[in-house]
Amino acid sequence: DARLKGTVYRIRGSVPASSYLQLPRTGTQSLGLAGRYLYLLFRPMPRKHFVVHLDVATEENQVVRISFSNLFKEFKSTATWLQFPFVCGAAKGSAADRAARTSRRGLVGAAPADVRWTCLVLDLHSILSLYLNRRYGHLKSVKLCSNLLVKNLCTSDLVFDPGVTFSEAQQADLACRGVAPMPREMAFPVPKGEKWHDLYDYIRFPSEGSKLPYDSIQKSCLGPVAVSEDPVQQLPQPVTLTKAVRDRLSLIHQITSPKAVSAPW
Repeated sequence: DARLKGTVYRIRGSVPASSYLQLPRTGTQSLGLAGRYLYLLFRPMPRKHFVVHLDVATEENQVVRISFSNLFKEFKSTATWLQFPFVCGAAKGSAADRAARTSRRGLVGAAPADVRWTCLVLDLHSILSLYLNRRYGHLKSVKLCSNLLVKNLCTSDLVFDPGVTFSEAQQADLACRGVAPMPREMAFPVPKGEKWHDLYDYIRFPSEGSKLPYDSIQKSCLGPVAVSEDPVQQLPQPVTLTKAVRDRLSLIHQITSPKAVSAPW
């Protein structure tokens, strides 16, 4: 890809279930990646739908599937499967972007014509803890289903911020806050005079410090941050769960929580 100055994988097809890229290739293998955060650099194809499946293992070796897609209309969950609607972001200032900013839930559905490249950061540890009361072990596999473009993906225990350079990170001493600049292999190019957040979307899910589960993955629709210029603070604000979803999650926690057992004497 000339704009991104690197290799881009295009996954397309009319049926996501039969048009996909799977890592590793066979179900008997495992990636075994233990990093807390999954970073995915991707762009949904305009006016299309996509699906991503992540199979993760808990410390108890229970396999849980985490899926997100702009095909999903609502959050669904079982003890072994979480499905999140994904709201695609449009170019800043476009008609789709303005509509999303005025909508409480954003625009769920096919990607807009001017959908942007996105750096998605999934906190796998927090997702399993918040939704299923489980402890994250490792990432077993990734299945990227049509229709989307993918630049790269990785896992890490570090929080990478794509909006800061290595020199800026050193000057601000971001390392003491557990934040590091994005590795070059995972970076989007930023032309001179431009700002990263004006060109691309950054979504961290769940948002930093979140103590409650939320029912969709999307970029903040609050507009440009005026309080602080610090890109580390520009984090997405998830929407609130419906009562039905809260009740269902409460039931899952009751089912999956360890039960106290009295030892015989």
